Amino acid sequence: MASPTTGWKLERLPAPSQRASIIVPFVSIILALVAGGVLILAAGQNPIAVYRAMIDGALGSKSGIAETFVKTTPLLLTGLGVAVAFRMKLWNIGGEGQLYLGAIFATWAALYGFNSASGWVIVPAMVVAALVGGALWGLIPGALRAYLGVNETITTLMLNYIAIQLAEWLVHGPWKDPASFGFPGTPQFPDAAWLPNYGTTRVHLGLIFGIVAAIILWVMLRRTRWGYEISVMGESDRVAHYAGMPTKRTILLVMALSGALCGLAGMSEVAGIGHQLQRNLSPGYGYTAIIVAWVARLNPIGIIGVAFGLAVVLVGGDQLQMAMSLPAAIAPMLQGIILFFLLGGELLTRYRLVRIGSDVPVTEGAGD
Repeated sequence: MASPTTGWKLERLPAPSQRASIIVPFVSIILALVAGGVLILAAGQNPIAVYRAMIDGALGSKSGIAETFVKTTPLLLTGLGVAVAFRMKLWNIGGEGQLYLGAIFATWAALYGFNSASGWVIVPAMVVAALVGGALWGLIPGALRAYLGVNETITTLMLNYIAIQLAEWLVHGPWKDPASFGFPGTPQFPDAAWLPNYGTTRVHLGLIFGIVAAIILWVMLRRTRWGYEISVMGESDRVAHYAGMPTKRTILLVMALSGALCGLAGMSEVAGIGHQLQRNLSPGYGYTAIIVAWVARLNPIGIIGVAFGLAVVLVGGDQLQMAMSLPAAIAPMLQGIILFFLLGGELLTRYRLVRIGSDVPVTEGAGD
């Protein structure tokens, strides 16, 4: 008789260990920092000194802490946006474009729609406009997925470029400030459209928007029927179909909510920081949001802490460029390494390695 085929395969565990789900992410981050340290060492710098300089730059002074909170705000809101879509296995890679659409709609409200209104009117109007703009940009790929089966990963990614170029056209063309001396950008918002700041820092009301949104989203996902339906649909379309759940409608609502949260991040940036729509509004917050969501394991409350942690990396990376003459790319490099190790850790908690032709698993996995 022919001998049975042998080899290796990954077998999904019935239920990941709760202990492993807590321990593995911490171990993964430590290993990521070690791997990043090796690369820093190869660049001729002391990893410990570099990490210390990053922490000092982000948390060692009042201004550093303030800037860390400033960067936390868009990371938090866009992280929440992509996380709610990921919960349903909808791969929204369009947080960047949805952020830009929110900023564009908010700019219209500030400069043209409600420019003569008081702050009690214009700020809520900008919030609503940003939510609508982001939601519409999320609904496009949502509708294509729900009714035509088009892969949302591709459509959301392509819509990013359209949104960014639309903003470029506006600041170079119809919305360009005639008094800008050739620099692309809209006129400055009226004072009533500025988000309130904390003291003399740049920390603004957008941070509160993000924290409140995280709490509301946590309650929605954990304590409501709609949140349960999202969880079921994310696990199995077939089960959701047999249970009579409105799959298409939920796809539309989830993508609209995802885009709306990212749009609110855009409004926070233009109303809280720049006070105008300008070029290079975002350095890639919508893409970094993917790392934020995954590191937090799609938990809205966890996203608050992870957004702050990655903001520390970003602000600290800027300080390294000035203080130690290291390239600014070190911050996104560390983000990528952290994501790589976390995804590897996620694999260990959910799967085990099994030898084909044998009933005995080679490794029980971190989940056992």
